[in-house]
Amino acid sequence: MALTPQWLDELRSRVTLSSVIMRTTKLQRAGREWKACCPFHDEKTPSFTVSDEKGFYHCFGCGAHGDVIRWMTDQRGLSFMDAVKELAAEAGMEMPAPDPRAARRAQERAGLHDVMQAAQDWFAANLQGPGGARAREYLASRGFSPRTVERFGFGFAPGERQAMKAALSQFDESLLIEAGLRIAVEDRDPYDRFRARLMLPIHDARGRVIAFGGRILESDSKAPKYLNSPDTPLFDKGRTLYNLHRAGPASRQSGRMIVVEGYMDVIALAAHGFEDAVAPLGTALTEQQIELLWRMVERPVLCFDGDAAGQRAAMRAIGRALPLLRPAHSLAIVRLPAGLDPDDLLKKEGPAAMERLLAAPATLLDTLWEFEKNAQALDTPEDKAGLKQRLLDHVERIEHPDIRALYKRELLERFSAFAFPRRERSFTPRGGGPRDRRQAIPRLSPETARRLRGAREGSRDQLVSAVIAGLMRYPDEALRHAEQLGRFAQLDRKAGPAVDAVLEAVEMLEPGETLPISSFDGPVAPPDNTRFAFLGEGIDPQVAREQLAEAVALLVERPALEAALAAATARFETDPEGAFAEQQRLLKRKLEFERRLGQMSSRRAASAAQADSTRRGETGPANGADTE
Repeated sequence: MALTPQWLDELRSRVTLSSVIMRTTKLQRAGREWKACCPFHDEKTPSFTVSDEKGFYHCFGCGAHGDVIRWMTDQRGLSFMDAVKELAAEAGMEMPAPDPRAARRAQERAGLHDVMQAAQDWFAANLQGPGGARAREYLASRGFSPRTVERFGFGFAPGERQAMKAALSQFDESLLIEAGLRIAVEDRDPYDRFRARLMLPIHDARGRVIAFGGRILESDSKAPKYLNSPDTPLFDKGRTLYNLHRAGPASRQSGRMIVVEGYMDVIALAAHGFEDAVAPLGTALTEQQIELLWRMVERPVLCFDGDAAGQRAAMRAIGRALPLLRPAHSLAIVRLPAGLDPDDLLKKEGPAAMERLLAAPATLLDTLWEFEKNAQALDTPEDKAGLKQRLLDHVERIEHPDIRALYKRELLERFSAFAFPRRERSFTPRGGGPRDRRQAIPRLSPETARRLRGAREGSRDQLVSAVIAGLMRYPDEALRHAEQLGRFAQLDRKAGPAVDAVLEAVEMLEPGETLPISSFDGPVAPPDNTRFAFLGEGIDPQVAREQLAEAVALLVERPALEAALAAATARFETDPEGAFAEQQRLLKRKLEFERRLGQMSSRRAASAAQADSTRRGETGPANGADTE
């Protein structure tokens, strides 16, 4: 059927949003709107508003936002079409005429739903019959109460190959095959897919049975331990989460969604009061399942077994999530004690132990770092370089630019702290006084100091000298601009060695260290007669760093600008008109460059005047000017 934007707008206009929301959420009038405590997250002060005039709801706490159709899909768990149909019936609107092919597919799906429910009823009845004794013993051994068995719909599939065909004879065999309950093979009669297994129904978001999972009961069987339905018109295992129809409403109360490895883990958690748990179905967590989880909560908690397989499962999920990361949406990871799954932990230590783990999960970044750091021995520089490359490979998969930059910075800081551990180094006390480690200045080696001084003294360029002195005073800024400075060092043969020497000196600092760097025979003095405010005494360090960053940008820009001017001049013989236009454009850029450089001199003069005024204790206008 064709649902045009005009038809959907008409539907929204005929339904009063607040009246729909009031059925499940208590609203209070607030002027021309309504307010309430948000039904999508736990809060004590109302931040959820509903506007009938504007036709949408919005939560200022968690960001939940949508119209009446979105409310039905997110809060009620309905599919889009089911939400539209229910609202249309309420509004007295006829659904658009269906597409014949779509109608045929819908009818086929309706028939398959009937088949799946009949199969579930049959499996459940078998469990209570004589043939289900072994399955009942297994459930009792897992500690599942009769209430849990009934609630989750456990059943039993007998071992005969044709049992289901006989039991569900009211349905055509083609429907049983299409539903994934029977298997058709060439030159042989079709046979039952599930045989001699404990059965468990899998539901869609509306609670309808769409597939089954079966566990083998004989320990010596060569058949797979767990067997799920194949993909069918009703069931796509990569887009389905087991128990979502129960966990979704529970998560709106708890503000949490737990993801475990299998459906038995889900049931074990529910039996101990953890209703907000789901599981993928025989696959690693997919991108579609992650998006489905993010519709419920911003940071679902992955709770995988504490063995190597559980760690690999967590890393596969992280690998799928990295390209999808966006602000406020991530994954949290709980690693269970080694050798324990959720059921084991609950039986051994009780729900309180599980609650403690869930209350303090690791972040995605923490898990990524720990996994790669422990993935292999890191005994050689090559091993450590491999660790760094693996971390950067993960970072490059992140598509959101801000998150990618933040992950890169954080992981490289951790790598530096690990690869270059703190060690004792030579220190020079400030001012020649008693040795004080808290005020010690990192000191350069004689060779590095010689290279730095030689390059500095050989340069008459005030900008180069000032930037180098600034980087020595604020060495953390050298790391921040290392990539730009490295490119500059390759372009400028005169100043390049000095910049390389600074970067070499900074790499010897401990991670996060911000103390000025000392030369071998004392602190590095700033250039004489400097005109750069960031080298002045008494300037705010944050302001100085900002001005130093601008000076670095100018320094890096200059050789590229000069090279472009030279190239434009060289083009005059072959393309005088184009070369002239390019030269004029570049000369304007050079004038802008000189203007920005001059502004730094103005800042220096203003800074010096302010410092002089402060030293003299002046608080009024200069020279005692009358303020009247």
